[in-house]
Amino acid sequence: KIMKVKISRVDKGLPLPTYQTDGSVGCDLFARIDTKIPANSLSKIPANVIIQTPPGFMFIVASRGSTPFKKGLLPPHGIGIGDQDFCGPEDEYQIAVYNFTDKEVVIKRGERIAQGIFVPAEKAEWDEVESMDHNKTRGGFGSTDKN
Repeated sequence: KIMKVKISRVDKGLPLPTYQTDGSVGCDLFARIDTKIPANSLSKIPANVIIQTPPGFMFIVASRGSTPFKKGLLPPHGIGIGDQDFCGPEDEYQIAVYNFTDKEVVIKRGERIAQGIFVPAEKAEWDEVESMDHNKTRGGFGSTDKN
């Protein structure tokens, strides 16, 4: 199934986000400008798009699988979450990256820098209770490693 999504490009000389194969679920986002990321530091790369995420969805921005290996860049917060109301005239997506190398990394205009995925999302209506129906504490980090 394909849904229609409103999108605006800051620089019309670059392509719209693209799906590289018929089986791709993430669309590639492109760098709008050449960006230098100093060694061991954080930066933002403008992704050239303003997206009006449809009601009932969020737009997740994640690293491309090859980016850490080829460029030495990781998203510092794991993923980015695009809200449904992040679509104003100045709401261009910015790709946050951490350069974990000891050398400056250069991203060129038009380079594929991240991927975006539309994921269904619902808001919760909280039902505060004194205890949960589950009566056994499962444990925290690494708790399933004990088995």
